[in-house]
Amino acid sequence: MTGYLELAASAVLYALGIVAQSVASRRADEGGGGLGLLARLLRDRLYLLGFAGQVGGFALAFLARAELPLYLVQAGSSCAVGLATLFGIAVLGWRVRAVEIVVLVVMATGLVLLAAAATPSAAHDVPPGLGIVLFGLPLAALVLIQRRLVQRRIAGVVPLAASAGLAFAVVAMTSRTLADEPLLTLPLYPLAWLMIVAALVGQSYLALALRRGSATSTVATMDATTVVLTSVIGIAALGDRITPGREWWVVLGVGLVVTGVLLLGYSGRLAKSPAQVAR
Repeated sequence: MTGYLELAASAVLYALGIVAQSVASRRADEGGGGLGLLARLLRDRLYLLGFAGQVGGFALAFLARAELPLYLVQAGSSCAVGLATLFGIAVLGWRVRAVEIVVLVVMATGLVLLAAAATPSAAHDVPPGLGIVLFGLPLAALVLIQRRLVQRRIAGVVPLAASAGLAFAVVAMTSRTLADEPLLTLPLYPLAWLMIVAALVGQSYLALALRRGSATSTVATMDATTVVLTSVIGIAALGDRITPGREWWVVLGVGLVVTGVLLLGYSGRLAKSPAQVAR
């Protein structure tokens, strides 16, 4: 029960962080993206409040990963996009297009199926050297590719959000292997430092994506990417288990999430969502 409570509180903090970061990112002054944008945002109190919500949400999700499989924790964390939308509508006057609501329902259905197929399990330990190769090299390649795309101003919202999702998938997978270790010993693990680097990279791409697109579609794309990657790799390599007889729930759930990502990317090219304007 402790893990589930940690997961629920994590989703609430993530939602508050999403809203605050979205508003702060949109009022940031013009300039370069990436880490430069993140450096400017760190001087904004509203962004820092949102960042604190993200950190608190991550800390609680980190604790939940000690006993719950990745696809359950990431599915629960992804509910934050729905909570953020409701908060934005109720408090900030956001409006959400009907297509975004439909897509969120489709994605939520997929995430529910993933959560229902989960069973508690402990993660396999990953040797530091193997972990750096498996998680660090893809992260480094992502940074190099996105840096070139951003410099050429051809990086769209969906690729940026998906890149943030990949970086946060690295955070989730490394933290899954570390969550059962004593907190005071974490600085001794190379994967812990890789986890911090991946979190900074993810925050950088998230800030840039929020600045260019709808908060709802940006975070939904990011979360869907993270859920898909962590679900597949968690089951294949990290010891996450599926409730017997519900394997097809995972296949269907992942399919619905991917469909939602594609629909959000397509609708984002057709029109600018009014949900991205806080009034």
